[in-house]
Amino acid sequence: MRVEPHAQPELIPASLPVRTFTGADQPDVDILRRCIRCGLCLPSCPTYLETFSEASSPRGRIALINAVSEGQLDVTDSGFVEQMYQCLDCRACEAVCPSGVQYGQLVETARTQIERARPRPGWQRAGRAAVFGGIFGEARRFRAVNAALALYQRTGAQRLARRSGLLARFGLARMESLAPALPATYVAPAGQVYPPLAGVAQRGRVALFTGCVMSTAFAETDRATIRVLNANGFEVVLPEAQQCCGALTIHSGEMDGGRALAMRNIEAFEVSGAEYIAVNAAGCGSTLKEYGALLADFLEWAERARAFSERVRDITELLAGLLDEGALNTRFAPLPLRVTYQEPCHLAHAQRITRQPRALLGALPGVELVEMEEASLCCGSAGVYNVTRPAMADALGDRKARNILASGAQAVVTANPGCALQVRAALARAGSDMPVLHIVDLLDAAYRGRLP
Repeated sequence: MRVEPHAQPELIPASLPVRTFTGADQPDVDILRRCIRCGLCLPSCPTYLETFSEASSPRGRIALINAVSEGQLDVTDSGFVEQMYQCLDCRACEAVCPSGVQYGQLVETARTQIERARPRPGWQRAGRAAVFGGIFGEARRFRAVNAALALYQRTGAQRLARRSGLLARFGLARMESLAPALPATYVAPAGQVYPPLAGVAQRGRVALFTGCVMSTAFAETDRATIRVLNANGFEVVLPEAQQCCGALTIHSGEMDGGRALAMRNIEAFEVSGAEYIAVNAAGCGSTLKEYGALLADFLEWAERARAFSERVRDITELLAGLLDEGALNTRFAPLPLRVTYQEPCHLAHAQRITRQPRALLGALPGVELVEMEEASLCCGSAGVYNVTRPAMADALGDRKARNILASGAQAVVTANPGCALQVRAALARAGSDMPVLHIVDLLDAAYRGRLP
C-alpha cells in the first residue's frame, strides 16, 4: 500500500504577514545549518519510503523548518503542519546522518511552536488537556482509567458496544480495537523493595521506571523485569512518586507539560538511592535520557536533570553490560524457539542500542535468532500515531508484518510496548497469531524454565 503525499506547502508572498518561530523552544538554527542535503536519510525514512515525496523526507522537512525560521513560510501553514505531524519522529535519519543532525530536536520544537501559534477548536483543546494534562499527567489517574477499561472488557460491555455499532458511529472503533486486554492487577509503585534472588550475591540497587503502559497493560513484563534483575543480584526499588516519562506529551508539541513530568520524576528518583534507573520501554528510556537537554535552560534543574539522565539504562543495555563482563547469570533453561527481532525506533536510533538485545538473545540456549528485512524500520506505532494517522500507520504495520512472516520465525521479540501492540495488530490483519514477546519475557522464561 502506498500512502499518497499531501499537498505541498507554498511560500507566503512577501506582502503578507508571516508568523515565524518565537519565544522559547525554537528549532536550533545551528542544527538546521548542519544539514548538507546529501539525501542519505531518505532510504531510512518510513514516510518517504511510502510516499516517495521529498517533503515527506527528513531533508524536505528540514527545508520547511528552515523556511519558517527565515520568515518565508508561516508556522501555521497547513502543509508545514501536515509534514511536522506526518513525521513519526522515529529518528532513523539521525542514525545515518553524516553531519550529526539532531532531527528530533527540530521536529519536536517545531510542533511546540505550531501548538503555541495556531488556535484549535474548543473540543480539541479540551481533548488534549484531558489526555496530556489529565490521563498522562498523573499516574494514579492513568491507572484508574485503565481499571475502568478493564471493567469494560470483562463485564460484557465491550461485546455489546462492538455489536451495537456505537463505536463506529462515534469514530472510536479503531482506537478501541487497539486497546490491549488488560490484566487483573497492575504494578503500582509505592516504594516497594525487592531483594536479590536467594543465593545470588548482591550487585547493587536499581530503581525501576515502571511506566504508564508497561505498569498496566504490560504489568507482567514489569514483574518479569524485577525477577530478571533480582536473578542478577540487583535489589530493585519502585519509587512511589514516579510519573509518565513525558514522551507522548513532548512528541505532541506540549513541551512545558513534558518538563513538568520530568521534574516530578527527577524528584522521585533522587531519593531512591539507586545506582541505575532501569527502563524496559524504549520510548520511555529515550525521553528519560534526554531530560538533561529538556531542562538545560532551567538553572535549578539543569544539573539534577543531567545527573538523572546519566543513571538511566535500558534493561538490555544493563544486562548486556553484565554479559560483556562475564557476570550475567546464565543459568538458563533451554527454550526451543526460533525468533526474529523487531527493533524499536527509540532504542535503535535514539539510544543507538542494537547489539545488546541480539547479544542477550544469543545467550539463551535453544533460541535461534533469524533476522528479518528492515528490522529497524518503524512499525508505525510511534506513540499515538497509529490512532491519529491510521493510513500511514497501517501501511507501515503491514510492511512490518510481511517481513516478520517472511523470516520464518515462530515468534517476534521487541522491547517497547507500542511496538508490541502495533505488530500484534498488523500480524492479525495478515491472518497470523504469531506471539509477540518483550525480550524480558523471554529472559524471565529462560530463568524459570518454561516458554512464556
